[in-house]
Amino acid sequence: MKNYPDEHANATPTNYRTFDHGPRKGETIIFLHGGNAAGWTWYGQVELMPDRHVLTPDLLGYAGRADEEWPGFAGAADDIAELIRTRAIEGRAHVVGLSLGGFVATYLLHRHPEVVRSCLMSGSALAGYSRVERAVVGAQVGLWRQRWYWAVQAALFRIPADSREQYIRDASAASHRSNRAMLRETLNHRLPTGDFDFDGPVLAVAAERDSASVRRAFPTLQSVLPQTQTWIVPGVHHAWNAESPELFARMVTEYADTGRWNRS
Repeated sequence: MKNYPDEHANATPTNYRTFDHGPRKGETIIFLHGGNAAGWTWYGQVELMPDRHVLTPDLLGYAGRADEEWPGFAGAADDIAELIRTRAIEGRAHVVGLSLGGFVATYLLHRHPEVVRSCLMSGSALAGYSRVERAVVGAQVGLWRQRWYWAVQAALFRIPADSREQYIRDASAASHRSNRAMLRETLNHRLPTGDFDFDGPVLAVAAERDSASVRRAFPTLQSVLPQTQTWIVPGVHHAWNAESPELFARMVTEYADTGRWNRS
């Protein structure tokens, strides 16, 4: 674990490197961002959880840590596990992952189940992508360091207008080597081998307008974690934490508190 600052304040586009928020009471919630994004992209949830202890780190290889190489899903999970042990209350946390963050969360369950209270992941195609999707996304990776590409993605992902410049800057910061390594793992992903010892609550979510590969992963996840609940969120897109922050925050807090989500 490297390069984490020590500030304690709400994350906004003006102080987006802050990653530790709220009072140190209750149980910690940690949010893991999507590919080429950053921890600050959870600021909508942070603002809606002022009484919660929340961690919103940048993943290795991205945003404020773009000068480091992407270490693979296992290495990223090891890094986050160390952060939870040292910064979460009682060394455990409720883990929330979006897209790439959901992949990392899965490896966290497999390698470090003792640090996880519950796990909620959205938009993670954990059984890999279709041949067509692999071809389309693979053809785009060469553009991932171009600002204009991420300007288009920001509009598609419904990133709020006042956050788009920072989103574009962070998304284009990762090295070409990190981008390619992460993409290879993601497009052809298979769950880690060996038993999962985690027996706590797991919720796997797909946005209605997510790739069909996200939903196709549900049975695969349930085969190794049979306690997994699933939900398809009506009317939203992949990065729906920005599109519908109140609903996302309500889902996270209810699931952390009860281990259930009533889908209302």
